Amino acid sequence: MVQRQDELPQGKLPGKTFSKILKNKYGVAGIALLCSVLWGSAFPVLKVTYGEMAFTPEDYGARIILAAIRFMLAGLVLLIVVWFGMGGTIRVERRFWPSIVILGILQISLQYFFFYNGLAKTTGMKGAILQSSSVFFVVLLAHLFYKNDKLNWKKAFGLITGFVGIILVNWGQEVNLSFSFTGEGFLILAGATSAAATIIAKNLTRDINAFLLTGWQMVIGAALLFVVGFWDRGTIVLDFTPLAGGLLVYSVFLSATAFSLWYALLKYNKAGEIAVYRFMIPVSGALLSAVFIPGEEFNKTVIQALLLVAIGIFAVNYSSRSTNGI
Repeated sequence: MVQRQDELPQGKLPGKTFSKILKNKYGVAGIALLCSVLWGSAFPVLKVTYGEMAFTPEDYGARIILAAIRFMLAGLVLLIVVWFGMGGTIRVERRFWPSIVILGILQISLQYFFFYNGLAKTTGMKGAILQSSSVFFVVLLAHLFYKNDKLNWKKAFGLITGFVGIILVNWGQEVNLSFSFTGEGFLILAGATSAAATIIAKNLTRDINAFLLTGWQMVIGAALLFVVGFWDRGTIVLDFTPLAGGLLVYSVFLSATAFSLWYALLKYNKAGEIAVYRFMIPVSGALLSAVFIPGEEFNKTVIQALLLVAIGIFAVNYSSRSTNGI
């Protein structure tokens, strides 16, 4: 493949300073927490959006189409940024396309298909807990696939502590011990597909710019979501209010930013060690919901959960001898 001199090499990220931040333990912590807070903000954003657009529990196709619009726009924005903002190429070598397609299907299509449908058939508490199962899957898969990202007792302690924090932050909601494959089962599958995608992305970020990789996997994953959404409900007309439109724009921003930065972290850091920061997703989601969703309250239970998550993060990172990648 012939490259222009002003093109951004596929395996590099813009700026030496940025690369140093991605290797620094404080930079890693800050970026990982930012990604988690952005993902956590999606919970109140989606709840408000659903209310604004008057979705019913049966509007599965409409929700999938909404997700498809969100990720298609985010992907296109990133590709435009790479092409014009970074002066790079949006072309990818043919040998990488099979992995990118699989990544798009796992990370976007399957994960959000399972998540959106599974969440509609279970409680909020179970949804938050099961959504975090991706952390366990990532750590376990990293243990299996990477020799220097093995599970040890400190990581195990950090994972258990963080998981207790998630249970605590959701305590007080209705507890339902029932289990259905299309409800709780789908949420577990969402976590598993996300974890598998993380391992694939870890390998790809060695050779492809993280922003370029994120853009293409979103476009591919969103295209499949469009097909599924229209097949399920036929022609769908979404009624965007000004608020719903603004929240869609924010959703595009958070998706493009969080996924790109997360993949950039994967390039230089161990997948199993940065995965623990994802425990902040449901916790930050609860905090932001308390601020923006009527009826959601901030209390001492949330504070206690935050402390447990912080302890879990410290335990996992204390077990690391280096912040360098695999």
